[in-house]
Amino acid sequence: MSSSIRKSINSDALTRLAQAIAVAVSATLAGCQSTSHVPQTDTSHTQNFNARIKQKPIWLNEKPSPQLPQDVWERMREGFQLQEGIGVNPRIEQQRLWFASNPSFLENASERGSLYIHYIVERLEERNMPLELALLPVIESAYNPLAYSRADAVGLWQFIPSTGRSFNLRQTRFYDGRRDITASTTAAMDYLTRLHDMFNGDWLLALAAYNAGEGTVSRAIERNEKLGLPTDYWNLPLPSETQAYVPKLLALSQVVMAPEAYGVNLNPIANEPYFQVVEINQRMDLSKVAAVANIDEDELFQLNPAFKQRTTIDGPQHLLVPTSKAQLLSASLSTMKPEELISQRSLKPVFEGADSREMAQAKRNYRVKRGDNLSQIAKANKVGVKDLQRWNNLTGKKLKVGQTLVMQDTRKAKTGTKTNAKTSGKKTLVASTDKKSTQYKVKQGDSLYMVAKRFNVEMQHLKRWNPRAGQALKPGQMLTVYLPH
Repeated sequence: MSSSIRKSINSDALTRLAQAIAVAVSATLAGCQSTSHVPQTDTSHTQNFNARIKQKPIWLNEKPSPQLPQDVWERMREGFQLQEGIGVNPRIEQQRLWFASNPSFLENASERGSLYIHYIVERLEERNMPLELALLPVIESAYNPLAYSRADAVGLWQFIPSTGRSFNLRQTRFYDGRRDITASTTAAMDYLTRLHDMFNGDWLLALAAYNAGEGTVSRAIERNEKLGLPTDYWNLPLPSETQAYVPKLLALSQVVMAPEAYGVNLNPIANEPYFQVVEINQRMDLSKVAAVANIDEDELFQLNPAFKQRTTIDGPQHLLVPTSKAQLLSASLSTMKPEELISQRSLKPVFEGADSREMAQAKRNYRVKRGDNLSQIAKANKVGVKDLQRWNNLTGKKLKVGQTLVMQDTRKAKTGTKTNAKTSGKKTLVASTDKKSTQYKVKQGDSLYMVAKRFNVEMQHLKRWNPRAGQALKPGQMLTVYLPH
């Protein structure tokens, strides 16, 4: 390009730039002239308003962070998704009336579930699943991980053996994955998600299939299709249990939404993890682990119920422990020898300070004969009627011919101290006679840990007061509790 051409181009560019500047200056001057017509009062008002803005600036780009609920029940309510479009439904109302008439059912289930609910809610949120599903274990097992049904269903989520194996829940003599809190929760959510997809995103049909099986629900849908009938959950010819199953969950969620309105007292559950996972690399007895970390043994088993023999055999290489004890346990395990974590189990003596062999000799049996009654048997054996009832878990005075009664001759019990040797003719059962005793009737899903917690007593004392209770309590069983001052 020649120098003359470049000069010509530069000259034209400068000319256009000068013209643009002139136009901009003219527009600015025109704007200034137009603002001169604004009344003086309006100008002063604008200046005052601007001054106030400078004193308290408002930052539109900053949003207050939402405050997390302190109670996991409130967090759950915010995630309910299944109530939309339900309306008034007599099947739901019938179930809601039952919950309102039996408030202790939900109250007890929530007490047991306080160990697990936060974990389940978090897992549901991660998958964007309805948080009503966190109430499903209330219906399935009353939040008892040891629950067992006549259909051989086990655990919080009540898996039968075949379905459990389909979702990688291993079942051996020592370990049952259906009772594993984390593994069974994952399996249940996997199963519910698969059913949700199978029935085109309909959660009510998915829940019905969780109860009755996908085959039962699919056949009911096919039948209605052939007859030209609606194929939604409410119109399907399903088994009576399944017809009540979904309304039960919906009614339960309505009660949880406003418990006070139905006379239910839902104790707050902290919106924070109750337990943590602690990795292990060797066999351990839960009793030893509990002692090392100062954890109540029954509580540790409630968190790890899949280890049926209370020993970490055949299961995952980790334990669930209360969050407050996780760090202590991890530190202790790193310094302990393997043999220190395996115990030789033995029965604890019933009497404090007594030799277990002596106590075994102090027990005797009596076989009920025709015409016998409790008063006669108690008098003949020099024991109290109430003691006889307590030793044999009897709630009344009726006996059956041939029934075997266990009696404990406490007069033969030896104490282990010189101080108590003077009282060898008296009962040495640690009954804490200076405390008020009461009888507690075991409810479905109760454990020794829960009963001890309810009465604010030590579980080891509760075991000693009820030597024949055993670890697995039965509904209707009577327990003696000595109340603290």
